[in-house]
Amino acid sequence: MTKPLLCPTCKSNRMRFTVIEQTPRYMRLDPQSGEVVAELSSDELDIFHQPYKGESYMVQCGVCGTTEPEERFVKMAQHVQNQRS
Repeated sequence: MTKPLLCPTCKSNRMRFTVIEQTPRYMRLDPQSGEVVAELSSDELDIFHQPYKGESYMVQCGVCGTTEPEERFVKMAQHVQNQRS
């Protein structure tokens, strides 16, 4: 995260952001009660339990609250910079 960011929604914020770390927790639930029966590591997943494939973190605009992958904010900053050049 060393590139300039610009919010793709409000198009004004370049300074205030929140980084949201996404840490998956794999678990098995009791189908009747919904209680956690087991919490698993990613190495313990069986073939029917898909591992998490999403972003490891997301970025939230500190002004308007838009939450997107970091790439959206980077691309918006690059787009605006290219228009000025």
